[in-house]
Amino acid sequence: MPSDASNSFGISAQLKNKLIQKSLQRRLKSQTQNLSDHGMHASHRLPSHDHDPAWRSPAPSIGIPAAYYSFSEMPAYQQLRIMHESGMRLKLANPFFKVHEGLGSGETVINGRTLINFACYDYLGMSADHCVQTAAKSAIDRYGTSVSASRIVAGERPVHRELEGALAAIYDTEDAIVFVSGHATNVSVIGHLFGPRDLILHDEFIHNSVLMGIKLSGAQRLPFSHNDWQEVDQVLQRQRQQFERVLIVIEGLYSMDGDIPDLPRFVDIKRKHCTFLMVDEAHSFGVLGEEGHGIRTHYGLNGSDIDIWMGSLSKTLAGCGGYIAGSTALVEHLKFLAPGFLYSVGMAPPLAAASLAALQRMKEVPERIVRLKKNSRSFLERAKAIGVNTGLSEGLAVIPVITGNTLQAVRLSDALYQQGINVQPIFYPAVPEASARLRFFMSCLHTQAQIDFTIQTLKSAMQAI
Repeated sequence: MPSDASNSFGISAQLKNKLIQKSLQRRLKSQTQNLSDHGMHASHRLPSHDHDPAWRSPAPSIGIPAAYYSFSEMPAYQQLRIMHESGMRLKLANPFFKVHEGLGSGETVINGRTLINFACYDYLGMSADHCVQTAAKSAIDRYGTSVSASRIVAGERPVHRELEGALAAIYDTEDAIVFVSGHATNVSVIGHLFGPRDLILHDEFIHNSVLMGIKLSGAQRLPFSHNDWQEVDQVLQRQRQQFERVLIVIEGLYSMDGDIPDLPRFVDIKRKHCTFLMVDEAHSFGVLGEEGHGIRTHYGLNGSDIDIWMGSLSKTLAGCGGYIAGSTALVEHLKFLAPGFLYSVGMAPPLAAASLAALQRMKEVPERIVRLKKNSRSFLERAKAIGVNTGLSEGLAVIPVITGNTLQAVRLSDALYQQGINVQPIFYPAVPEASARLRFFMSCLHTQAQIDFTIQTLKSAMQAI
C-alpha cells in the first residue's frame, strides 16, 4: 500500500507538487509569449467559456484570430485560466476576493470567523477610529454622500480645501490637490505633465500606476536597478541632453519589499542634472518619521526638495483617493488642466472628512506610530530568527515572506488561513516567479501575542509544506 505521502502511482506528494509547479511555469511562460505576440500563436488554450451571442463572432473565413474578438480567447484571460486550473488540481481555494464582514484592520471576520489580519493597509488603525468615523458621518449630514459634479463646475466643498491645506502644511509645500483615486493620481499626473520628448526614469520596483502614467504620456521610459541612485546619475550623464523634461520616480516605502530609498542622494542627482523628482508616499506616510509624516521628515528634508509629492488617502488616512503636494504652479496646473482632475467628480465629502480627521488624530495619538514601529521590528526579528527569507524588508510596516514559487506561496497562505491568520500571496506577474511571497502588512492594532502566534504558526506551516 502506498503511504500518505504518495499517490497510487508511487509518486511522492513533494515530487508531484514540483511537477505541477514546473508545468505551471512552462504554461505561464508560453502565455506570456502569447501576450507579446498579440495572441496569434496560443498553444495552451483552455476550452472557451465565452457566451457571447453568435452574431458577434465574425465568420471563420474572415481569418481574424479569435483572440481579437473573443474575451475568453484573449491571452491574458487564458493565463488567468491556467492559474485557476492549477489551483483546482491542487485543491487550493482561491485566496483572493474573500468577503470581509466587518471592519478590516488588525483583525477581520471572514465566513463568520475572526482572523488576525495582515492583508490591509490600516497602519494606524484610523479606519476603525471613532473620531474619524464621526467626522465622515457628520460630513454626510452636512454635504451629502456625493458632490455630484467636478470641482471646477459645482463640486467644490470647504472640506476639500481644508484637507488640501492640511496636506500642504505637513509636506511644507505651497499647495496640494486631492484626486478620487490613488492609482488614477499617478496615471493622471504623469500622463498629463510629460510627453514624447521627455524621459522618465523609475525604480524597477515602481508601482503599476506609475507605469500606466508613463505609457499615457508617451515619454521614453527607462527603469533603473532597485534603489540604485548611482545608476541614475550615470544614465543622466550620458543622456540628459537628449530630452526636454526628465522625471525620476521612486517610492517612499516599497510595498512589495518593505525598504526605502536613499532620498537625499536622489535629491542631489535631480539638482545636478536639472530634472524633476517624484516620490510616491502611498505606504511611507504614517509609517516613517517620528510623527508619521513620511520620508521627508525621516531624512529631515524640506518640502521643496522634491518636486512632486504623491500619496494615498486609502491607507494611513482611512479614506479613498490620492494627493499631490508641491508648488503653487504644479497644483494650479493640475487643477485647471489635468483631465483626470478636471473631468472627474470631486471627492465624496465623507471620504475627505475622514482623511482630514485622520490627519488630526495622528497628532493626538502619536503612540500609535510608536506601536506600529515596535510591532514591525518585532515581527521582522522573529521571522528572521526562524529562518524566514524576508528579502529587503527594513521592518517598516511591510514584511514579505519569500517562498520562491507560486505554489508554495498559495499553499502557505491557505495553511495560515486555516489557523486563523489572513495574509495574501503575491506572485507572477506582480513579482517574478522566483520571488513569489506572502506580504504581511503590520498595524499598530496588532498585539504581541498575535505576532508571536503568527510566527509560531508560520514556522510550523513552512515545515509542513
